[in-house]
Amino acid sequence: MGQGQERFELADLVRLLRECAGEAEGADLDGDILDRAFGDLGYDSLAMLETTGRVERDHAVVLDEEELDEAYTPRRYLDMVNRALAASRAAV
Repeated sequence: MGQGQERFELADLVRLLRECAGEAEGADLDGDILDRAFGDLGYDSLAMLETTGRVERDHAVVLDEEELDEAYTPRRYLDMVNRALAASRAAV
């Protein structure tokens, strides 16, 4: 997702996961992963911390730590990031 893009999409998340933590052995990130837990995809809390740090830096948003705890699937994570992006745009 480049600057100015309105939504953080699954493709953006998959790219960042691969860049920040690699691709877990046996994980098929090109399949239907929206509702699979990150742990089941081979990504632990450290991988998600690194990915979240990149999202926050690249898009100038701060993600809520409590929401992060609940964002254990790509669908929930994307919803959380997109809410933060919308709030950031609304504040400008």
